[in-house]
Amino acid sequence: MVEIVTGSRKRARAKIRLTQGSGIIKVNSHKPIQYFGRQDLVNIVNLPLTTAGLMGTIDIKAEVSGGGVAGQAGAVSHGIARALVKYNPELRPTLKSAGLLKRDPREKERMKYGLAKRRKRFQFSKR
Repeated sequence: MVEIVTGSRKRARAKIRLTQGSGIIKVNSHKPIQYFGRQDLVNIVNLPLTTAGLMGTIDIKAEVSGGGVAGQAGAVSHGIARALVKYNPELRPTLKSAGLLKRDPREKERMKYGLAKRRKRFQFSKR
């Protein structure tokens, strides 16, 4: 049983390889705490497993690229959730109600010409 799924968040993309095992998680050949460096990001990565109640029973190997560390953690979480649904379709309602299967559409807005920032305008002077 090997499930290969992609997950995404902002500009980050993660390729997830899910196998039956002893709960080892590797992100770009590192432990999650070494790769992300913050416990809150590791908790985001582990959220689909804890929600599904499969923590410690599935091995995960993630290859992630693009974006920053927070976006990458979200991409890994999204990919793990999608891989769990592919592994066991009965987990879909649980993960969907937790909001883990939806790709978060929020991205940085583009810079527009004639403006000071993305939405801020220069001060208007009538005279």
